[in-house]
Amino acid sequence: MAKNKNTGHKGSYGYQKLKEREPRACIRFKCALTNTILDILRRRPGWVEVKEEGEWDFYWCDVSWLRENFDHTYMDEHVRICHFRNHYELTRKNYIVKNLKRFRKQIEREAGKLEATKCDFFPKTFEMPSEYHLFVEEFRKNPGITWIMKPVARSQGRGIFLFRKLKDVIDWRKDGVRTDDQKDETQVENYVAQCYIENPYLIGGRKFDLRVYVLVMSYIPLKAWLYRDGFARFSNTRFTLSSIDDHYVHLTNVAVQKTAPDYDPEKPNISWSFGKGSPRCVCCETLMEREAGFLRLMLLPPSLPVVRRTMSSSVTFSRTLCILWTWRAG
Repeated sequence: MAKNKNTGHKGSYGYQKLKEREPRACIRFKCALTNTILDILRRRPGWVEVKEEGEWDFYWCDVSWLRENFDHTYMDEHVRICHFRNHYELTRKNYIVKNLKRFRKQIEREAGKLEATKCDFFPKTFEMPSEYHLFVEEFRKNPGITWIMKPVARSQGRGIFLFRKLKDVIDWRKDGVRTDDQKDETQVENYVAQCYIENPYLIGGRKFDLRVYVLVMSYIPLKAWLYRDGFARFSNTRFTLSSIDDHYVHLTNVAVQKTAPDYDPEKPNISWSFGKGSPRCVCCETLMEREAGFLRLMLLPPSLPVVRRTMSSSVTFSRTLCILWTWRAG
C-alpha cells in the first residue's frame, strides 16, 4: 500500500507518521455501503463504527474513494482497506488475460516450456478489436468450433454471446480499420473472444462454475488464504451445443438464471454451497451433499495453484486484498 511522500501530512483517513499508536481494545471501522456488509461489521464484537471524519483502522471503501485518495493519504502499517490499488489488473477480463500471458512468457524464459505449460489453465483469448487479426488467424485454423464473446468491464452475464461465424463479430473488424470519416463515430465496446469449452464438466447434465473466496494478505511475499466454503453456480437448463443462443444453457450467472421461465426460488437449483450440510432440498439432498463434497474435496485443491499463478501474474503493492475468485469448469 502506497504511503504519502509528505510525511507530515495528516488526512481524515490516516495518522501522523511519527505518532505512536496506543493499544486499543476495539477496531475502528468505516463503511461506504449501507447493505449487508455494514450490518455484519456492526455486529462484530469489539468493532466500533466511525462517523464522518473520524480516524479508522479498517475501511470498506468504494472504488471511487480509492482512486481519489490512495496516492495522497498516509496510512499506518496496521490500517486496512478492502481494495488494492490496481485491482482492475485482475478484475477486468482483458487485463487479467494480458497479465497471465505475460506471466507465462516470464516462466518460459526462466524455467522452460514444460513449467510454463502449468499456466495453460485458461482458453485461447484475444482482446477485441485490438487483436482482431490475430483472432482471425486462430479462428481459421479450427473452423466450425464455438467461441464466446464477453465485454471486458461488465458483469452478471450482460453482453455475452456465443458464435461460430466471423460475420457475427464484424463490428469489431470495422472498428480496427476506421477511416478518417469514421473517427468521430462511437467505437465498439472492448470485448474478449475466447475459445468456448465444448466439453465442460457437468453435474446433473448442467454446466457449473465455482465461486471461491480468496483473502490475499500480501504480495511480497505472496500470502493468500482460500476459504473452504464457497459455492457452485449452475445453469438452469441441461447442456447442449445445439443452441448456442440459449443463455440458460451456457451461462451460470445467477442474474441470468433467475430470469428463466421455470426458475423456482424455493429450490436450490442454481446455487449450491459446498460447506458441510449446506444444500437443503429433500428430494435431492443426498445427491447434492455428495456432489457438494466432490466439489470441496476434488476440485478445490487443484484450484490452489491456479489462484497462486493468477495472483503472481499481477504485480501489485497492497497489504490486504479481498477478491472474489470464480473458477469456471466450462
